[in-house]
Amino acid sequence: MSSSSTPPVLLNTGVQMPLLGLGTYKLVGSENVYRAVDAALVAGYRAFDSAAVYRNEAELGRVLKELLPKHGLTREDVFITSKLGPKDQGERAMEGALRSLSQLDLSYIDLYLIHWPGTQGLGVADQHNPGNRAQSWATLEELHVQGKLKAIGVSNYTPAHMRALMQSCTIPPAVLQVEFHPRLCQTELRRVCEEHGVCFQAYSSLGKGELVTDPVVIEVAKNCERTPAQVLLRWAVQQGVPVLPKSSSPDRIKDNARLFDFTLSDTDMGRLSALDYGRKYCVDTSQVV
Repeated sequence: MSSSSTPPVLLNTGVQMPLLGLGTYKLVGSENVYRAVDAALVAGYRAFDSAAVYRNEAELGRVLKELLPKHGLTREDVFITSKLGPKDQGERAMEGALRSLSQLDLSYIDLYLIHWPGTQGLGVADQHNPGNRAQSWATLEELHVQGKLKAIGVSNYTPAHMRALMQSCTIPPAVLQVEFHPRLCQTELRRVCEEHGVCFQAYSSLGKGELVTDPVVIEVAKNCERTPAQVLLRWAVQQGVPVLPKSSSPDRIKDNARLFDFTLSDTDMGRLSALDYGRKYCVDTSQVV
């Protein structure tokens, strides 16, 4: 991973990952993907986050092959993340991971995550879930050793899932990607990650758009002459937490990248963090055994 216009974080693999990436959830259709990725590259994004369940891996792979030369970039200049779908958890993990590589048309993926601690088709209390997770992780470890997955990690894991993985793994996860914003500060999860040298990465930094209308967020944004979205993203990156804002709008993609030329005061950081009450807008995996 070469240098980019956004600051990186150092993963426990020794690889650097940009603090800012473009989330591609719900970004489908070749024209939409092209427009969004083109705008992101212009704005300085060098990381792109996909997943098998997003059904856009092939489009993202095609668009990057077309756009990187246009912007004077190579494959090594970008950091690509994808994720194993819940339907491939367990004995189908190898098939699922290799399918992601094929869809993206890459010889390696920079970061590959287990998307979900459960298995599609099984109940949250099904006792096969832990074994399937372990089998998936062993598969990701194997592909990591082969160099096909430069870093491996997990998404939507709870503290209990993380502790179990840390006890059983041969190669520790490089990243945990979860929902994170001022109303969900994830204190325990962040502590577990810090203890084990795992990079804590945020998605849904705007709380599905709910937080941009929060009075405190709006007031902080007015005081520093920034947008509420920029303030919410800055709140995370100022704590060293990588973010993955998603948008199909070129203007919004550009605005979301303007995070590194201002700083929130300690007072404002504290006001935002004080909004925490454990509110989840996305998935809740706390019941998955």
